[in-house]
Formats: sequence, structure tokens, C-alpha cells
Amino acid sequence: MLSANIQAGSSTRRYSDYVTRSWSHAISAGKRVSLDSIAKMAGEHDIVGLQEADPGSLRSGFTNQTHYLAEQGGFDFWSHQTNRNVGRVASSANGLLSKVEPMEVSDHALPGRIGGRGVLMARFGTGDDGLVVAVAHLSLGAASRHSQLAFIAELLADHPHAVLMGDFNCVPDRPEMELLYKRTHLRPPSFCVPTFPSWRPQRAIDHILVSERIQFADARAIPAAFSDHLALAMSIDVPHSALR
Repeated sequence: MLSANIQAGSSTRRYSDYVTRSWSHAISAGKRVSLDSIAKMAGEHDIVGLQEADPGSLRSGFTNQTHYLAEQGGFDFWSHQTNRNVGRVASSANGLLSKVEPMEVSDHALPGRIGGRGVLMARFGTGDDGLVVAVAHLSLGAASRHSQLAFIAELLADHPHAVLMGDFNCVPDRPEMELLYKRTHLRPPSFCVPTFPSWRPQRAIDHILVSERIQFADARAIPAAFSDHLALAMSIDVPHSALR
């Protein structure tokens, strides 16, 4: 599995780039090279969760980046959830790429002081043994994250085989994260992998959380082209029936 905040294919290699290269977030020039690099990385995984994928606006050359990555990465199944749309200039979405066909895909708007956040859920298999994969991008503020994690906990509470991945904008031992561990089968990571900022990773704010019945290994950070986040990869072992 892979979780990647791709920053809409933009390039940020130092904090000053947020100002000096702000134009790169509003136009599509050069982003195809970044997307091709991300597609190559994504194609080495079976299920990929994306954050900050542009679903088709001026800054992406009106290209649905999730669809593009699915085609270039060899994924037969893909879904996206548009969360923020600034006219036709810039949009942002969660995305899911999969080489395994999901039985069902749903998306949910997340609560928060400022709108524009969501969680995208895919169900693989049926019944209690089915695997549920959720992709989310949480808010910067702790109060909003608290309400968002409470909402996600309600969605995942009854699923013993669950994965929640994405950009949480917080480390895994924050008080608001305890909601997930108390109300769902998800467990805290056994170790943290710093993913932000990509040029000098110091903060573990991107996570792949798995339920207690799922065995996992090899959590590692990978450059997501020129994004300000490193991608996070993990191998998981689920019952065959969970993907049937």
C-alpha cells in the first residue's frame, strides 16, 4: 500500500518555495514530469491513496490527475473525491488507485471549521472479513481534526479489517488521535516515519494505520517526485477472503 500527498504535481524543495514558486501551484507547466514519476512509484503497489490530487482545473491543465496516474501506473480501478474547488483555477481531491476491484466506493465530507476536507472509502470483499480502505486529508487545526477523527471513527468502528491512510497533519500520539484507537480496531503505529518536509523530514504526519488483525511490515518513506511530503509505503497481509 502507498499513501501520497502529491501537492497536485507541484515542486517544493524548501520553505521559501511556498512564496517564490507559488505560481507553480496555479499553472500546469512541468507537472506532467512529476506525475509520470509518481505514476512509476505508485505502479509498484496494489492500493494507493492520494491527497491533493487535482481533479481537473487550470493548474493541472484540466487533467484529472487521479485518472492520469491510474492509466500511467497500470491501475484498472480508480476513484476520486473532490473536496475543494476554487473556481476553475485550482481544485483538490482525495484519490484511490487499485489493482483489486472494490465492491463499493463511497465518499464523505468531513466536519470542520473550514470546509473542503473529506474521506474516501473503498470496501473489498463482503461481510466482517471484508477489507475497508479509507483515504483522508485532515485539517491543520486540532479542534477540527478532533471532530473529523470522531466522524471517521464512527465510519470504521464496525470493521475489523480496516486501513486508514493519508495526510493527518499531526503526529500519531496527539490527543485527538486517541479517538481512533479507542473507538475502532485501528492501532497506533509501532514506530513513526517522518515525511514532512520532504527535503528534511522531521515530522511524521502522513500515516497508514491498520487494524489489530492485520499484519504489516516494511513501513518506509519514498520521494513523491517534488512534493513537499514524502510518500509512505507499507506491506500488509490480509486474509484472502477480505479481497474476494
